[in-house]
Amino acid sequence: MNHVETLFLLLIPAVGAIVGALLPSQKAAKMWALLVTLATAAVAVSVACGFDFNSGGVLLEFRPKDGSAFYLSSIGTSLHFGLTSIGLWLVLLTVFLMPLAILSSYESVKDREKEYYAWMLALMAAMLGVFMAQDVLLFYVFFELTLIPMFFIIGIWGGPDRRKAAVKFFLFTFAGSVFTLAAVTYLGLKAGTFDLTGPQGVIAFAQSHFSETERWWVLLGLLAGFAVKVPLFPVHTWLPLAHTEAPTAGSVILAGVLLKLGTFGLLQVALPIGLVTSTGIAFPALIHFIGGLCIIGIIYGALVAWVQQDIKKLVAYSSVSHLGFCVLGMMALTDIGMQGSVLYMINHGLSTGAMFLCIGMIYDRYHTRDINQLSGLAKIMPKLAFFFIFFTMSSIGLPGLNGFWSEFLTILGAFTSPHLGIAYGVLAATGVVLGAIYMLHMSAKVIWGPLKVPGHADHGDTSEPGHETPHHDSGGHVQKNDIGAREISILVPLAVVVIILGVAPAGMMKSILQPVQNIRMPVSSVNAQRPVVVVEPVALAK
Repeated sequence: MNHVETLFLLLIPAVGAIVGALLPSQKAAKMWALLVTLATAAVAVSVACGFDFNSGGVLLEFRPKDGSAFYLSSIGTSLHFGLTSIGLWLVLLTVFLMPLAILSSYESVKDREKEYYAWMLALMAAMLGVFMAQDVLLFYVFFELTLIPMFFIIGIWGGPDRRKAAVKFFLFTFAGSVFTLAAVTYLGLKAGTFDLTGPQGVIAFAQSHFSETERWWVLLGLLAGFAVKVPLFPVHTWLPLAHTEAPTAGSVILAGVLLKLGTFGLLQVALPIGLVTSTGIAFPALIHFIGGLCIIGIIYGALVAWVQQDIKKLVAYSSVSHLGFCVLGMMALTDIGMQGSVLYMINHGLSTGAMFLCIGMIYDRYHTRDINQLSGLAKIMPKLAFFFIFFTMSSIGLPGLNGFWSEFLTILGAFTSPHLGIAYGVLAATGVVLGAIYMLHMSAKVIWGPLKVPGHADHGDTSEPGHETPHHDSGGHVQKNDIGAREISILVPLAVVVIILGVAPAGMMKSILQPVQNIRMPVSSVNAQRPVVVVEPVALAK
């Protein structure tokens, strides 16, 4: 039975993007974009309410039959969608962040608004497609489609170096994805199908029928695309510039969701295809190598963040460090480590997305992100200062907030992993200490201390029009210009979820236990009652 509600998650933002681009007024485009994202969120919540989170398999599938217009039988690919509990959590993260990102753009984006909101909705549809695709070729198509909207969002509505940032973002991620396309093509043609799941899918075929050499090269091809998207050290250099130059909403979605496409691809595709075999775990040396890159990224990202003078770039480099933890937990290949990795995907999206929103609110008022030009904001913006410090505590893993469990579980996973070990856990733990240092250093300078803000707004850069100008009294002193109801309504939902996941993460952890166990087990073991059937590529032979 096909579940059409799964398709609605894609169709609502996709159709909404087309309609939004054709609306007659800019105001209507803004309201339409918010309405579409809220409607998509409502459908996602409805799906989640009826979802069996205790199942480790793919549920709510839309799977075209052979002979339908949505099934290309000659190569075995189709519009096959479905959701695992991991994919559903990331869908919920996407539909949660997107309305907040749209709402945050109301005052900061004043130029070509219809196109902006249309691209945001198109980006939403592409990201949801990645999390829902159960065909590896379809997964790749949506994975690549995300590049186009983000390229234009950065390149048109970004900062002074927006074009350089957009081109660098596109070239880096597309170059890596070329190798991924080669791997996906070889995998699908060899197996006779591009379907991911089940005893006849490409994962089962790779685990049971690939030689070690075939598995090695396919795995490297998959890693090339996913590692750049994460991004792992040393292919991370596109990220700080993209984050710094993107508009606030672009940075929120880039950090909150887009980077998770790489970690999701590693977890759902690269790991079971390349590292899991019918007889055990392959390439232990490669696992150690990737774990080493994660450690370098954790420490390097933290040290570079520490010396940044631009608070947005500081948070951008913190993402390099944080995502190192995420992949390290994945490479532990234990229940604890992989659960921590999935939890990290969600929590990083919430905390870092919230930090970018707070920074955007500061920039809207003072047109600077320079730590040396901002100080003592708590005196004139006490509401924003509260949220800024709150999300800073979340980012550094304060117990009781969401970030704590992510870091603790990934480090514990590395400690107890038979593939990594104590040394990896110890070195990763130093990243926690460094993270606290650079985040508290930045917060102390920007939020506390003597009051210092720019005396006037910089009107030289018109790339982000519509920003407010700081108000001054007759004596030249800066008046209070704190966040209002709209901005508080953006930050409060994030704060609530941060507390919920910090106090009660057990529900999410339980829901992702079976899926992560299935990922690191051979398909033949997961489907022991159903023997693997090899699908020969008869049509291609003809």
